[in-house]
Formats: sequence, structure tokens, C-alpha cells
Amino acid sequence: MNVLVVAAHPDDELLGVGGTIASHIAKGDRVKVAVMCEGVSSRYNGDWDVEVRKQANQAAQILGVVDLVLGNLPDQRLDTVPLCDVVKKVEQLIADSQPNVVYTHFAGDINRDHKILTEAVLVAARPYSAPSVKEVLMFETPSSTEWGSATLTPPFHANVYVDVTDFLEQKIRAFSCYSAEVRPCPHPRSLEALADRARYWGSMINRRCAEAFALVRSTR
Repeated sequence: MNVLVVAAHPDDELLGVGGTIASHIAKGDRVKVAVMCEGVSSRYNGDWDVEVRKQANQAAQILGVVDLVLGNLPDQRLDTVPLCDVVKKVEQLIADSQPNVVYTHFAGDINRDHKILTEAVLVAARPYSAPSVKEVLMFETPSSTEWGSATLTPPFHANVYVDVTDFLEQKIRAFSCYSAEVRPCPHPRSLEALADRARYWGSMINRRCAEAFALVRSTR
């Protein structure tokens, strides 16, 4: 199976889908992870870009990812880029990897970059444009998904779960690589909160740990 993960910023690829990535790799699936934005310019100085890319590669290595794409779209400013330009980048990713499964952000996240990127993915992955894609799933991003406006879009409703009991430790170690993004407990991006979140989703399906997704479509 070919898997494509399309995330907006460095660390987003871990928060909601890191354990699932490790699970796919353990099964022998081919996984491409694409982080589309540079994730630096709106928050850090230019020197930090090299460090963040180094951290992204370290995190990928921990998960077992060998196909990592680090993009340079503007951090927290995707609304300044024509949507068709973002779509073209995603279309190229799909053409290169021919994924059967695509994971991306939840469309109702409070983060505008997440919303725009998800829209681009849904355009690029339309069945007649990307016939290889059989499933599209949206993942949650702690501290962003839960603050989406329920008055504008339905809240995140999980209907697909992946048992990540054997991969939670990998996910936590990988996320730890992003030193500037790890927050103290009880922040939702603390290591403790991420583990608690996995245990919560696991309890929903009678497993120790899980990650949860909202299914956009599945073709069988």
C-alpha cells in the first residue's frame, strides 16, 4: 500500500498521525510524508529554519520514514498563496507517489493554514483526478482542532481508529525532536497530554492507545 501524509507545518505530521505512520511502515507500506510550509518565518528568525529541518529529519528517522518532503510555502500565510498553486503542489505529490490512502488535516481546524491545505488536498485527490486514491482521512491537531468553530463547520467526529499501542513510544520520541514545540503539561502539545489523548481514543475502541480520524471517502 502507498500512503501519503500531507501536513501544513513541521510537527503536524506527528501530532495526529505519528503513530499511524509508524504502524503503516511496520506493515511494509510505502509512506511519503510531506510538510508543506516552512514553519519558521512567522515565529522564529531565519537561522532557526536549518534547525527545524534537522529536527523534522530526526523525527522522520525515528518513525522509519525515508521519503520526507519539506516544502517552503509561507508559514501561517497560506491565505496569501493562490489556492490553485497549493493544489498543484499536492497534485505533484500524488502523481509522484500514487497513494492509495491520503491523510491530511481536519477541515474545521482553527488554524487557517490547515483549512486551506485540506481544501487543496480534497481538490487534488478527487477520484477522476487521482484514481489511485481509495481513502482520504482527516486527522486532528491538538490545540487547533478542538478550537474550530462549531458554528461554521461540524466538529471533529472520529469514525476511523488505528491501534497505535505498539507505536506510541515512537510517536512521543519523534515529537520530542521539535524542542520549540513541546509544551509543559497540561498543554495539549505536552508529551503527557499526547499520551493521554492516545489512551482516550484507545478506550473508545477497547484498545490501550489509538489515533482517530474522520473519513472523507473510502472506495472498496
